[in-house]
Amino acid sequence: MHFPTLVRRLVLPLAVAAALAALPGPAMAAPAPTTLTLTAPASGKAGVLATFTATLTNQAGATPVAGATVTLQRTGGAPATGITADDGTVSFNASLPAGTTTWRASYAGDASFAPATSETRSVVGLRFASTVQLTGPRRLVDEHSATLSILWKASDGSPVSGIVTVQRRLGAGRWTVARKVRTSSAGRAAFLVAPRVDSQWRAVGAAGTWWLASASSILPIDNVPQVAPASYPKAAPRPVGTRAQSRATGVGANPVITTIPTAVWRSMTGRTWHAGCPVGRSGLRLLRINYWGFDGYRYRGEMVLSSAIARRAAAALRDMYDGRFPIRRMYRVDRFGWSKRVHGANDYASMRADNTSAFNCRSVVNKPSVLSPHARGRAVDVNTWENPYRSATGLVPNTWWASHSNPRYAWRSSSHPVVKIWRSHGFRWTYGNVDSQHLDGRHQPLSGSFLG
Repeated sequence: MHFPTLVRRLVLPLAVAAALAALPGPAMAAPAPTTLTLTAPASGKAGVLATFTATLTNQAGATPVAGATVTLQRTGGAPATGITADDGTVSFNASLPAGTTTWRASYAGDASFAPATSETRSVVGLRFASTVQLTGPRRLVDEHSATLSILWKASDGSPVSGIVTVQRRLGAGRWTVARKVRTSSAGRAAFLVAPRVDSQWRAVGAAGTWWLASASSILPIDNVPQVAPASYPKAAPRPVGTRAQSRATGVGANPVITTIPTAVWRSMTGRTWHAGCPVGRSGLRLLRINYWGFDGYRYRGEMVLSSAIARRAAAALRDMYDGRFPIRRMYRVDRFGWSKRVHGANDYASMRADNTSAFNCRSVVNKPSVLSPHARGRAVDVNTWENPYRSATGLVPNTWWASHSNPRYAWRSSSHPVVKIWRSHGFRWTYGNVDSQHLDGRHQPLSGSFLG
């Protein structure tokens, strides 16, 4: 075959192919237009999830577009994305900020469907006023407990589950934080209190995402005594006030006898004890015991006594406790300081305070040359204001009570139940109405056991 013939055979097909390639092909289909709608709540609780629903449809046939990626975004917030379901919808759960925010949904489009953007929706994140209620008894018997209850609701009626600070004021003291509690999903909480004094309570609920802070009204609780206070004649003079002792501990009288602790001995030295006293530290005991006060409350007192009478004195005081015979105070006499007048702790001040006590290495009141039985710790003075002493220079600490009595705390006869109690434990009402407060235990040997 000649070369020109070969060329003609190759060029012709190429020319035909080129001509065919130059012919116009079918046109590419344009993406179908779409419509994107956004459904949103008009408002909701701030900080709480709200549901937004976007719906993507083919605009021409109003048919849903499935499998498309849709973005939800609010002004100033991070976007969230989701995939449309078979019905063209996708739902978002988004937290609402407080105040008004603007939201919209968008679809970026693809080869089949054109992009779309929804209309914007304004949503208000609401914060509600709230009310904290604190309820409980207005009256509480001392040493008993009571339940205080909290109910916290928002102004729309929904319960608030949040942190509540419980504050209290004991007596005339300052407000302090008693505890913090969290209310349940029903907005409720409860707790026990046992204040032992008159008290006031309030509950303060902290603000949350959708609720505002709130404080309850003040709940006063009157702490009342377990037994009736001792009645006191209006005409009777009152003893010199001393600070109330600490409240009782343990059950019943709860007597505890120990040797003299170092701190107590240091306080006694130079007041109730000094060089030349007929008894030393080893011969003395410290008694701590509960008693009923004139106000009907239980207190814990203490006295120093000879080891020879400590257990019997504890037994007598226990019987006074069981019989609910009141005692005003029971301080160690060293609390009242040194007195040159009696060459020991100030018994005059102790009597004016209606103090029940025992050991005091001193002279007899108004008889400086005579050593008192209290110097050996073998005598007890009980309710000294209501049971005066007829000294060489007159009645002390007052004159009114010498001619008056009371079936619970002032005695003028050996038949009085308090005198009978002490006599049953080996004590003598030695001087009768000359020294009605004085009960002498020096004539009876040691018995019983309270040593602790």
